[in-house]
Amino acid sequence: MIHSRLRRLISWMPRALVGLLVTPGVALAEWGLNFPRPVSPIAQEQYDLHMLITWIVTVIFIIVFGIMFYSIINHRKSKGVKAAQFSHSTKAEVIWTVIPTLILLGMAIPSTKALIMMEDTTESNMTIKVSGFQWGWHYEYLDHGIEFYSKLSTPRAQIKGEEPKGEHYLLEVDKHMALPVGQKVRFLITSHDVIHAWWVPQLGGKKDGFPGFINEFWIKPTEVGTYRGQCSELCGKDHGFMPIVVDTMEQVDFDAWVAKQKSAAPS
Repeated sequence: MIHSRLRRLISWMPRALVGLLVTPGVALAEWGLNFPRPVSPIAQEQYDLHMLITWIVTVIFIIVFGIMFYSIINHRKSKGVKAAQFSHSTKAEVIWTVIPTLILLGMAIPSTKALIMMEDTTESNMTIKVSGFQWGWHYEYLDHGIEFYSKLSTPRAQIKGEEPKGEHYLLEVDKHMALPVGQKVRFLITSHDVIHAWWVPQLGGKKDGFPGFINEFWIKPTEVGTYRGQCSELCGKDHGFMPIVVDTMEQVDFDAWVAKQKSAAPS
């Protein structure tokens, strides 16, 4: 039985490879091999730092495994090579201490820069308080006197598999957030019950909300669009049903949205 399964697997692999070669765009889109395209300064900083460290790690991988396989192939016993006899090498110990230290320092500088940037909420143009609850979000626009709840709007029939999944399955809410493009928005985040985490990858904002505490972060959208995220802290049985949807818009459109929210609010 095992041999028959291996034969089926081997016969399937060439067809799978051909499929990847014929439709590389589709394959890469499904794999999601990298972060989504950033649309805020913080998200861009995070992306650049991620790529920098990825390339550093890739170079280290190539060098280390290159030396290892070179040694295995060219210094094997069948070629008559005999292992050197020594207890330690001061030169080698210095090298394998100094080089990793320099690499870590090289990664620490841009990492520290990114962390300082992420924590700098000064000179913000507006402030929004975000409160997580089981299971949804409450938004308060402190400068505009607006507040509303935002919860999953995916029909239960789709979740139960009784009808086809929608385009934004588990990533649609009944009320979207709105942010103005080009404005620095300060977020205050907390929680009503357990730990939640607000995260929209393309906007770069990600922070835990703790009951009884206030954390802060900021976002400055650079493009008009609709961006989606989810709670990224395991918070209970419906953790996977806490999507976030943010509409970024020009200032004039945001002002119109604010006016509409105020007119629709109960007096």
